[in-house]
Amino acid sequence: MTAPRTAPAPAPAPVRLAVVSAGLGVPSRTRLLADRITASVRGELASRERPVEVTVVELRDLAVPIAHHLVTGFPPPALEEASLAVARADGLIAVTPVFSASFSGLFKSFFDLLDPDALTGTPVLAAATGGTARHSLVLEHALRPLFAHLRARTVPTAVYAASEDWGGAGDALTEDLPARIGRAARELAVLLDGPAADRAPQPDPADLFA
Repeated sequence: MTAPRTAPAPAPAPVRLAVVSAGLGVPSRTRLLADRITASVRGELASRERPVEVTVVELRDLAVPIAHHLVTGFPPPALEEASLAVARADGLIAVTPVFSASFSGLFKSFFDLLDPDALTGTPVLAAATGGTARHSLVLEHALRPLFAHLRARTVPTAVYAASEDWGGAGDALTEDLPARIGRAARELAVLLDGPAADRAPQPDPADLFA
């Protein structure tokens, strides 16, 4: 008697990863850092046999729609699409340049326009770029409080890249940039590969904006 065939296990659903980059130049170091972090997270999830779908939100392309929404209260279609991608993502990589010792106004405005519950329970890897290492505390005094307010799950390692970090080997007391990216990517991958029971329900598009 032939044993019944066992049905193959269903393929895991792709991890939806949103990447928000607030760089203003073309190209920008902020987008470059976002791309390097994204590639590292992809690699970590690939090692766990988890496919990934990445949506990149380039905020410089949404500057005018964000301004329109701030003054009219109505999101243009491009901004609504980007916000929906972020709110429905399983995980978020958020990267901003540093201006006046904090995140950029464009970066803050985008997250200000989301409903406060849109990122509840979402794993977030926060990162920033700046001219000198003196601004690295922006990760702790600005980015972590922002995502804590939005009730996101920020990974322990945040990534800051100063001008000297690009191609540098760090110093005796710090890891180099690739090592920091790798560690943060592993932390995010662990959260994305785990249970998502504590994530908020998928939002309705009408409820995305405050």
